[in-house]
Amino acid sequence: MTESGLGMEQHKAKEGKNKYAFACSFIASFISVLMGYDTGVMSGAMIFIQEDLKATDTQIQVLAGVLNACALVGSLTAGRISDFIGRRYTIVVGAAVFFLGSLLMGLGLNFAMLIAGRCIAGVGVGYALMIAPVYSAEISTPSSRGCLSSLPEICISIGILFGYLANYFFRKLPLIYGWRAMLGVAMVPSVALALSVILMPESPRWLVMQGRIKDARGVLLRVSNSMEEAERRLWDIKAAVGIDKGCTDDVVHVTSKHHGEGVWKDLLLRPTPPVRRILTATVGIHIFQHATGIEAVLLYSPRILKKAGLMTKNQQFLATIGIGVFKTVFILVAILLVDKAGRRKVLLSSLTGMILSLVGLGVVLTLVEHSPHRLIWAQIMAVVFVLSFVSSFSSGIGPVTWVYCSEIFPLRLRAQGASLGVAINRLMNSAMSMSFISLYKAITIGGAFFLFAGIGVVAWVFYFCCLPETKGRALEEEMEEVFTKRGDKKPPEQHAVEVEKVEI
Repeated sequence: MTESGLGMEQHKAKEGKNKYAFACSFIASFISVLMGYDTGVMSGAMIFIQEDLKATDTQIQVLAGVLNACALVGSLTAGRISDFIGRRYTIVVGAAVFFLGSLLMGLGLNFAMLIAGRCIAGVGVGYALMIAPVYSAEISTPSSRGCLSSLPEICISIGILFGYLANYFFRKLPLIYGWRAMLGVAMVPSVALALSVILMPESPRWLVMQGRIKDARGVLLRVSNSMEEAERRLWDIKAAVGIDKGCTDDVVHVTSKHHGEGVWKDLLLRPTPPVRRILTATVGIHIFQHATGIEAVLLYSPRILKKAGLMTKNQQFLATIGIGVFKTVFILVAILLVDKAGRRKVLLSSLTGMILSLVGLGVVLTLVEHSPHRLIWAQIMAVVFVLSFVSSFSSGIGPVTWVYCSEIFPLRLRAQGASLGVAINRLMNSAMSMSFISLYKAITIGGAFFLFAGIGVVAWVFYFCCLPETKGRALEEEMEEVFTKRGDKKPPEQHAVEVEKVEI
């Protein structure tokens, strides 16, 4: 073969491998569509549920937030389970749990059954939010990690858009069937996801932790851009696990199976200074992702638009579809920028846009509330500021939160660290979902958004001071260095993991 022909073949192989890594990440991230769909569809279904089951505002708040409260269970157990059975089969478990929850919600014989279905689906959501970013980060290269790790967030946005569309198209069904169809249809993608996992390889990092070096090398050759890159990544992973880089055995016996033993102690009770800073960054970024009001806008958008003067359900649902479209489109902006501009710049510019939008929305809603006349311009501006807020969120904080937290933890702490981040994220989501109606009744709808804007300013300062840049850094060898400061005491040398050749 000529040199030009060989170069062409290598180029095609490189391109194909990149597509393969993208396809694997997308399948893993598809579980996030289920979570997004539930958020979007519930914004409209709550209106019909309250009418059909005669539920109070307090019950509706509980219904909205209980899914994320129960996601704590899923997120805190998913890390240990994924270390035990692998990242791939953890996705299957999450899809199966969500299927059961959707079935109960679709039946919805009474409010108690509806709550039970939301709780079970919430556990599935916890699995989805933990495993999708971790899997994507572990199969991607440093140059594409931001893009591939953003896929779960774009899948959430696609799911939200589908949920808004379901609200619009099922709204004309008889009341007894409409909201049940909205909720029950989520069973279909759950089954499709569980079956599609057959096409995915296991995470190469998890395979190395089990001593399956040959299998890990095979996966890395398929998801890397060259053989040299695959070998380099394999060396880094082996070093992180404690296997000698020079070990050439296909299978080794790892005395510590990395099923999570001692991880919580290393993470919470005796963290090194860099790990402590990583933990602070994780907790803060997850708290502020929801404390700035995104859940209030996505879940209660029909109520917000009604307060702005859009009175009919048709107007409200059409506007929410616009919200879903803007949220999905602007995540593409984040995917394009996160590996070029870097995490910090994208986060800080995103938060700036959110703060300005929240102030504008607070002003408009306050004027509408105190005006005796219908303000058409205020209705238009309210929609504009909602779209601006969602667009700013989606172009930065939405996807980059998951990118950042999936890549900063050391390998041994990654699954449980990601689980802890998801637990905090769901706790904040649940708190916002369960309190927004009570909040705006206490301090007015405009006051609620001024409060979110103030929290946004605090978040901007935190991001600026506590989140260093991680763009292009290798997961295994460089990430802890980013959070290391001069004067930190070096931890004692970790003993290499004992390995022995396994006869095959």
